[in-house]
Amino acid sequence: MTINQLSYLITIAETGSLNKAAELLYISQPSLSGAVQELEKELGIIIFRRTGRGVTLTTDGAEFLLYAKQLYGQYEEILEKYGKNGRRKKKFGVSTQHYSFAVKAFVEMAKAFDMSKYEFAIRETKTEEVIRDVSNLKSEVGVLYLCDFNRKWIEKLLRSSGLVFHHLIDCRAYVYLWKRHPLAGEAAISFDQLRDYPCLSFEQGENSSFYFAEEILADNEYSRIIRANDRATMLNLMIGLNGYTLCSGIICEELNGNDFLAVPFRDDEENRNSIMQIGYIVKKNTILTEMGELYVEELKRCLKM
Repeated sequence: MTINQLSYLITIAETGSLNKAAELLYISQPSLSGAVQELEKELGIIIFRRTGRGVTLTTDGAEFLLYAKQLYGQYEEILEKYGKNGRRKKKFGVSTQHYSFAVKAFVEMAKAFDMSKYEFAIRETKTEEVIRDVSNLKSEVGVLYLCDFNRKWIEKLLRSSGLVFHHLIDCRAYVYLWKRHPLAGEAAISFDQLRDYPCLSFEQGENSSFYFAEEILADNEYSRIIRANDRATMLNLMIGLNGYTLCSGIICEELNGNDFLAVPFRDDEENRNSIMQIGYIVKKNTILTEMGELYVEELKRCLKM
C-alpha cells in the first residue's frame, strides 16, 4: 500500500468515476484502474463496484475509505509541517549553569531573528542536565565551567557523552552578595569572614557529586548552607538573609539589577582560590547552526564587558 494508492482511492470515491479521477490525477485510466486492482488484491477486499454509470463503494470499500482518509490526512499534515514549503519552526536551545551573561547572550541572539519563524529555548539548570541536554541534542550549546577540582571528572563525562568543551575565559572566584551586606565594603573577603553568613548554592540533585557544583570550594564544610534552584531565589536570599555565593564575578546588571556586588575572594592555605575556566560545550564533530554561531559570538561579547 502506498500514499499514491490512497490518494487515488479517495479521488475515485469523490468523483464516482475512474475517467474523471484519472484526469484530476494526471494519469491514464488503465494505470489508475491497475493501481486500484493491486490495492484490492493486497487487502483481500473489493473496494469499488464497477458499473456502466461509473463506480460505487462496496461495504468493505466504504469502511476502508474512512481509514484511508484518516491516514492520508495525517500524511498531508506532516507534509505541511515538514515539507519543503512547510510551516515547521526551526528550533534552537541552550542549556546553561546559572549565569546571567549566558541569558544576556541568548537575548541578543534572539533579537537577530524573526522569532515567529523560530522556536527558541534557554534552560538554566543543573550541571548534569546541561551535559545531558547537549548530548541528547535537546540543546545545541551548553555553558558551564571547569576548575582544578572538577576538571578530571567533568572532562571524563564529556568524553563519554561525545561532547567537546570550548574555553572562553579564565576568571578567579568572587564573593557575590547584597550591596548592603556587612562585608560589602571589603576589598576582598576570606572564607573565615563568611562563616557567620549562609552560603547559597545551586541545587544539583540529591545524589549529585561535589564535582557538579557551580561554586568553588563545594567540598568545604559549611555551618550554614541553603540550596536554591534559580537565580531569582538566590538574589532574594542574599537580601533577606545576608547570604552569599561564590561565583565568577561576571555579572550582568541589566538582568540582575545593581543591588548586588562581586567582591574578590581572598584565599588562604586551607581554602585556595581556583581559576574558573568558563566555556561552552557542543556535540563532537558538529557544525553550529546560524543561531549557534551567533550565540557563541554573543557569549564572547558579554564576557568582554
